[in-house]
Parts: sequence; structure tokens; C-alpha cells
Amino acid sequence: MWKPPRGFLAQFPNLKAILALGAGVDPIPTDPALPKGVPLLRLVDVGFPAQMAEYAMYAVLRFQRRMAELEALQRQARWNQLDPFFTRDFPVGVMGLGVIGSVVAQRLAAAGYAVAGWASRPKQLDGVEAFAGSEAFKKFLCRSRVVVNALPLTPQTESILDAAAFAAMPRGGYVVNIGRGAHLVDGDLIAALDNGQLDGAMLDVFREEPLPSSHPFWRHAKIVVTPHVAAPTIASEVQAQVIENIRRLERGESPLGLVDRDKGY
Repeated sequence: MWKPPRGFLAQFPNLKAILALGAGVDPIPTDPALPKGVPLLRLVDVGFPAQMAEYAMYAVLRFQRRMAELEALQRQARWNQLDPFFTRDFPVGVMGLGVIGSVVAQRLAAAGYAVAGWASRPKQLDGVEAFAGSEAFKKFLCRSRVVVNALPLTPQTESILDAAAFAAMPRGGYVVNIGRGAHLVDGDLIAALDNGQLDGAMLDVFREEPLPSSHPFWRHAKIVVTPHVAAPTIASEVQAQVIENIRRLERGESPLGLVDRDKGY
């Protein structure tokens, strides 16, 4: 299931497991009525990481090759050749180094970008500079011209992309959000884009979905909005994992994607 209303799961006294139909499980763990002792399972590697990496690669390339500016010139019928940024001068930072973030970071590194990853705990990935913990967050941001967010949403990561984070990034930076809408403070992003601290953003997730037609993101010249399509669900792979987890539970084996309720992922 996906985003059940609070208290919904408490009405099933014989509940044996909760199978969330997504890589993220928010806001299920924060439901105070959530039955205790019932395993909460999330989807693991059902085609999401590769698709997320494709989305992130496109976003980074779009910014690096200045495609938004070229598209604007086309609308004006102006033949103006812009110098691109070089890959070596376009460092990328990936927030979150779980199943999805690790693939995103390594794909970008394989394409020649100087990639750093930030996570709550130390991680090691080939070709990726690792940062960990709140004390290293600002240093991570300072070296990242593009920040790609692939974090899980927890009370600790909510609103992490705020004015302070944008101010720590190099001037003229970019943000790509494929995590959750609540990671981003909407007004702070617009302010950073308007004052030139950031030059662009590509957003696939939002605090309210569908994104209301009145939201300023739709009309901002420096924002690309996509309707939560970075990693569409592949039904056959989801079905296979749900069936596999039911069989594992019936056999008394450890299921895939077991969520630590305290951490929220």
C-alpha cells in the first residue's frame, strides 16, 4: 500500500506485515497508531535506482550544457553559441547513499564528474568522495555545484534543502530533487534562484502532489517541473518482490526491505 491514512492499519488485528509499494515508506512509521511488532517492508531495487540515475544524469547534463538558455534563445530565433561548462569543472554532490543514491553517484562518477556523497553514516563507494554526519554537511555543499537529493524523508531530513544549504553552495549552483517534496523549503528555493545564488532547479517531487496549478514553481523560468516520474513503478518487478516477501514471511525467513522504524527507512 502507499500512504495509508493515519490509524488505518490499526484496524487490522491479525496484520502480519505491511508491504509499502514504494522505495520510501513515509509517512507510515510516524503513525502513532501503527501496530507494534509488525514488520514494515519497502521495495528494494525494483528498477528504481537505474531510472533515478537516468533522471539525475539528464538533469546534470541539462545544467552543464546550458540547455535552458539555448531553448530560450531558440524561442527568440537567436543564433548565439554559448560556452558549456566542462565536466571537470562541474562537481556534483549526491545526498543519500542508500540503494538509490549509491547508483546515482556511481553513474555520475563513471561519466567523468567529480562526485561526492553525503549520508548520515560513513559510506565508501569507488570513485565517490564520502562525507558523513551533520558536521560535514556544509563542507559537502561547498564543493558541490549541483546537489542531487536522494535522501529518505525522516524528521531529521525534512526541510534540509533550505536557505542555509543554498547559501553554502557555490554561487550559480543547481538543485535536483528526486527524494521527497518535504526535503525542500519552497520559498527558500525561489529566493535563492531570484537572487542568483542558484541558477536552476529540476524537481520531480513536491510537498503537495499533484502540484497545484497556482504554485509558482510552474511559472519560474529557472525551474523544471516533472510530475513524479523519475522512476515509474515496473509492475512485474513489484509483483515479484511482493510475492517473494510473502513467501519469505511464511517460511520464517528474513524479508527484503525491512524498515528500521526508529530511522524511518
